Parts: sequence; C-alpha cells; structure tokens
Amino acid sequence: MKKQVIALLTAAMMVGAMAGCGAGGSDTTTAADTTAAETTTAGDTAAETDTEAEAEDGAETTAAIGGEGKVLVMATNAEFPPYEYHDGGDIVGIDVEVAEAIAGKLGMTLEVEDIAFDSIIPELESGKADIGVAGMTVNEDRLKNVDFTDPYTTASQVIIVKEDSEIAGPDDLKGKHIGVQLGTTGDIYASDYEADGSTIERYNKGFEAVQAMQQGKIDAVVIDQEPAKVFVSQNEGIKILDEALTVEEYAIAIKKGNTELLDQVNGALAELKESGELQAIIDKYISAE
Repeated sequence: MKKQVIALLTAAMMVGAMAGCGAGGSDTTTAADTTAAETTTAGDTAAETDTEAEAEDGAETTAAIGGEGKVLVMATNAEFPPYEYHDGGDIVGIDVEVAEAIAGKLGMTLEVEDIAFDSIIPELESGKADIGVAGMTVNEDRLKNVDFTDPYTTASQVIIVKEDSEIAGPDDLKGKHIGVQLGTTGDIYASDYEADGSTIERYNKGFEAVQAMQQGKIDAVVIDQEPAKVFVSQNEGIKILDEALTVEEYAIAIKKGNTELLDQVNGALAELKESGELQAIIDKYISAE
C-alpha cells in the first residue's frame, strides 16, 4: 500500500513539472478531479450498499408492521372446522375472519398459509409467518417458543366415542386407544393417559382420527368441542360425551420478542371485542345452544 502511495505521489510531481513547462495546468486538475470523483463514487456506492443491507435487515424484523400495502401472513391448519377449513378453493372459518378483521384494523392485507399444525410455531420462529391462528391454546410448552395475544374465545376438549361405547367419561380413557390430531391441545392432554396404560394414536387431521374410530382401530377421539360437533353431525353412530375433558382459551401466536406486532394485534382485538364484531364472527359459525 505504501509503495502505491509513493508511486502516485511521484507521478503527480512529474505531471506537475511538465505542466509548469507547458501552456497551462489542465492536466493536473483533470487527474486530481478524476481521482476525487472515483473516490466519491466508490464512497457513494458503499453507502448505498450499506443502506440497502440495513433496509433488508429491517425488513426481516419489521415485515409485519402495519401500513398500506403490507401483508400479514397467517399460518394455520385448515382441518379444524369451524375455526378454519376448506370451502371449495377457499380457506374460511372463525380464525380466518378474525385475522382478516385484525389485518383491516392494521391497514394490512391478510395472506393465509395452510400447513401442518405442528409446523405453525416453527414457521413463526423462522419469520415466514407473522401470526399463528389455528385454535391454539396457551400453555407453558408453547410459551417457551412464542408469545400469545389476549384470548379471543373459550373452547373445550371433548371425547368422541361410538354410541355403544362403554366409555362414559374421562376416567374411562385409562388403558384405551385414544386418537388425537398431532400437536393439538387434545394431543397434549390425551398424552397424560399414557401413564395409565393408554395408547395414543396421532393423526395429521381430526377427521382421520374419527374414521379410525369408526373402523374400530381406536376407542375414542379427544378433540376441540366445535370440530367435534361437525364430525358427529356428518357421521352416524358416534357421539360426544357430556363431560368435557378440559376447558381452555384460544389466542393468537406471534414470534417471541415481537412486542410491536403483539401490541398492535392486542389493540385490534380489543377494538373488535368492544364493537361486538368479534362475537358476531363467532356467532356466525357457532350457535348459542
């Protein structure tokens, strides 16, 4: 580096000497201007690169901040009626309409991603999705990986059995084959029965567990009350037991530490509750009976 500097200085001195003998000093001025221009251009390019990098970094951490033209990405598992399910080519349900209302409050457009239930939290952790809305119950294990908003509805885990089943309540699940949807709250609570000799069979979709029970492969299904009502109404010979297994609250999952988005969503939820719009969405899908 030092040798290059010395060489440049020597060349400049020679050019200066030659210019002193000639008609004018334009050559010296041109060389200096060129060097300064190259230095300035390089500096500007570096500054622009740094600015672009900072903008990209900012986009990764603030992609979900509200505003016109922004997209709010919702991760869900559309196999959980009436909260989320397929209706033709669309994904509809309570959670979808609640998320759409929240996105509207934030001035954003909702984008729904249908993935496996147990992939929702990893999707939030990686930043591929902004919110997880899929009839998710707040529990200690999930709180280790994501934050949750205020609850937006209350639900129950119930037991589905065949109409002629000898299972009459939660205590009768001991030693039985129990079907659940993988990664759900029903999966978590049913797992407690493994210590009593029960076998837990896990399925990707709730209706797959119901089908397995109808085929005699398992004895009972533990699942949320509202999907359970749908499955029972669509299939003969099965029923929901009167005694619920648990009562719980559903909330929206958000990447851990994203307090700005958490506060925004909680604010939107509060407005929806106060206006009655939230309850209207729920009542649209769930009867009061």
